[in-house]
Amino acid sequence: MRKKIAILSLHLGYGGVEKAITSLANSLAKLDKYEIEIVSIYRLYDKPVFNIDENVKVTYLLPYKLSPNRKEWSEALHNLKLISLGKESLKSLKILYKRRKSMINYIKNTDAEVIISTRVFLNELLSEYGSDNILKIGWEHNHYHDDMKYATDVIRSVKNLDYFVLVSKGLYKFYHKKMRNFKCKCVYIPNAIENIPKVKSPLTSEHIISVGRLSPEKGYLDLLKIYLDLKNKKCKWHLDIVGDGSERSRLEKFIKENNLENDVTLHGFKNSKEIEKLMQKSSIYVMTSYTESFGIVLLEAMSNGLPCIAFDSAEGAKEVITSGRDGYLIKHRNFKAMEKKILDLTKDIDMRKELGKNGRRKVKGYISDNICASWGKIIERK
Repeated sequence: MRKKIAILSLHLGYGGVEKAITSLANSLAKLDKYEIEIVSIYRLYDKPVFNIDENVKVTYLLPYKLSPNRKEWSEALHNLKLISLGKESLKSLKILYKRRKSMINYIKNTDAEVIISTRVFLNELLSEYGSDNILKIGWEHNHYHDDMKYATDVIRSVKNLDYFVLVSKGLYKFYHKKMRNFKCKCVYIPNAIENIPKVKSPLTSEHIISVGRLSPEKGYLDLLKIYLDLKNKKCKWHLDIVGDGSERSRLEKFIKENNLENDVTLHGFKNSKEIEKLMQKSSIYVMTSYTESFGIVLLEAMSNGLPCIAFDSAEGAKEVITSGRDGYLIKHRNFKAMEKKILDLTKDIDMRKELGKNGRRKVKGYISDNICASWGKIIERK
């Protein structure tokens, strides 16, 4: 009889956590001994953003009409529409109540033998309401980034679970030290990529690419400022930014004000195949994030043969990039140093090819089948 595994998710929309969830579910579903269910609180779209294996069951706990209303609430507050603010506040309280109640009901009544939780509040519910017969696993994707209050909340939420999976060595080292006196065992399992493309970029196209959610912590406004300086230094390479989010209008404004409409393309959200094609038409990958827990997109760029450049403030970038071997890590968010490395690479195809070759070799260690085996060990309590 197959063992049932449930993965608890806030939603199945855009995001690194959601991509990791679907990747793990797909990998586990390939094994005949597991029955996989993703339990998503919110249903934001007709179907999940990332492709999910047909053998994975997806369960939504709340209907469309009970989706997060943070945007509407913020607009009502900003515009001082008191009646609307009151209505949106009541709606928000209703949604939060339903969110909690529906997940508690699922955890109490599920026939799953293993439950994997992916957020702090889900850890708390799993810890409090999960049966003693269930194997309970917390899975942390966010870096605490020197926010000790957040780190303390995380520890409190997982201390009574069976396992706590960390996606980076740095996070594992930090939480393992803090949690030595608790029953929960910390385990390091990095995120995975599902495959290495057979075709890689020839690195001849004059395109720089960056992929991610357009939100403040990803530093895309910084990337545009760096690119503007490169253009002023007569660099004629094109910049492609793939993704969507709250910062899009701000980025569009900067592009327009600096006459970059013909030099920068905001592609919006693209699926995995579309991103792969864009990467294979690019020659340099740049990450300007302020923080990253792991940086799986760097592995995806490397799998397509791209040399990668990132600020070392993105902790996850330090897990992936070996500076000088498969890319470059820029210290202290130094724009001038970032610009120099990009400019150097635009002029040196041999260096691009050397870094890209080493990166493509590295990602073999992150193939989903290998990472899935690590998950199998804790799922089977080995």
